Amino acid sequence: MTIPAHFLAALDRADPSWHATLTRGLEAVAAADPAYLSALADDTYLPTEQRLFAAFRLPLDQVRYVLVGEGPYPRAESATGVCFMDGAVGSLWSADADGGLSKPVNRATSLRNFMKMLLVADGQLDEANTAGTALAACAARARSGAAIGTLAELQERLEGHGFLLLNASLVFRSHVAPVKDAKAWLPFFATVMEALAARQPQPKLVLWGKIAEQLNKLPIVQALPQVAAEHPYNLSFIANKDMQALFGPLRLLQRG
Repeated sequence: MTIPAHFLAALDRADPSWHATLTRGLEAVAAADPAYLSALADDTYLPTEQRLFAAFRLPLDQVRYVLVGEGPYPRAESATGVCFMDGAVGSLWSADADGGLSKPVNRATSLRNFMKMLLVADGQLDEANTAGTALAACAARARSGAAIGTLAELQERLEGHGFLLLNASLVFRSHVAPVKDAKAWLPFFATVMEALAARQPQPKLVLWGKIAEQLNKLPIVQALPQVAAEHPYNLSFIANKDMQALFGPLRLLQRG
């Protein structure tokens, strides 16, 4: 079965420990729908710059959690191939003395709510008051050096704790419903999850949103330990106790 060279070249973004698994995953996609990958290779999709497998830079034997979102950001500058990591965001915090989160973070609704959830879990914010002067006080502490300052650092912290940051659909196309592309990638995810399930201890799945939860159609996913939550673009995510319990002890925002 021939895989378009376009996708094989994208494997260079992944750690070598993943190459055989990802190739089998592509073969599974092609077996399920022989026309899909060829059509996708000829189409316009996000992420660009051969970043389709960028999330797999984390070596297979270092994966402790698999965080699954819905799909790439629908903007070229934001879609990095890594779940939730908005390429348009640099600094996490506003530079203004009375500011809270930076403007790019505030524009990225999901990231903004994730940040607020982390601050609540860390005891820095009350979930009933996550804006205004309360948030400005958090930003002031961060600017003093008490917290990490950039999204790149947050990604490093997550990966350092063993988070594989995936999307349920590896691609976004403005003219194709995300759920349709997600369905096409299910055989790929089945292959990836089989490789992860073979490890001991098995990694824990963290499923965000309805599209990510659709992965439970796969028996191998059902068999893995997991926790699910609403997608972070919902305000209710900030107060999600399961997410606070999972991420709070990791102290992701604290420096050092």
